[in-house]
Amino acid sequence: MKEISDIQILELILTDKSFDEGFEKLVVKYQEKLYWHIRRMVHFHEDADDVIQNTFIKVFKNIKGFQKKSKLYTWIYRIATNEAITFLNKRKKSKNIVQDVDTLEQKLIADEYFDGDQAELKLIKAIELLPAKQKLVFRMRYYQEVPYKEMSEILDTSVGALKASYHHAVKKIENYIKDEMNYV
Repeated sequence: MKEISDIQILELILTDKSFDEGFEKLVVKYQEKLYWHIRRMVHFHEDADDVIQNTFIKVFKNIKGFQKKSKLYTWIYRIATNEAITFLNKRKKSKNIVQDVDTLEQKLIADEYFDGDQAELKLIKAIELLPAKQKLVFRMRYYQEVPYKEMSEILDTSVGALKASYHHAVKKIENYIKDEMNYV
């Protein structure tokens, strides 16, 4: 079965009679991709569910104002990214945040939805130690293979700056993992 295009989804959404059908198709098409993008930022299933729900509420409220200056997915991805950042900032302010990477590791091990191994835990810990921008760029490039041009549109940053951020992030992660292996 052929996947519905963004143009077809937008046509359905912009017609009042088929708005619900179009929005349902949009959710089906992008929910899983967005969930994993958000989940890698917030780490926990319940938090990712909350953030994705907020993302789709914001998309629902604003979709008719979408100006087609970027791809639909890019626009939604930006909303999801901003919602995840907002969620993390609120959690940080309320002091209901994982205090350090060791606490994060213990919470992930206890999380029934986490199915990673020790290597994945080391990678998550290394990523968490990065500055916020490098963290975001690394996750988008490494896990989802988002092209730099598309990432540039989503994050409103130059391709050169994104490449530099990714390069620095990779070096820091490599050094962290090497150091961890020397302690074992």
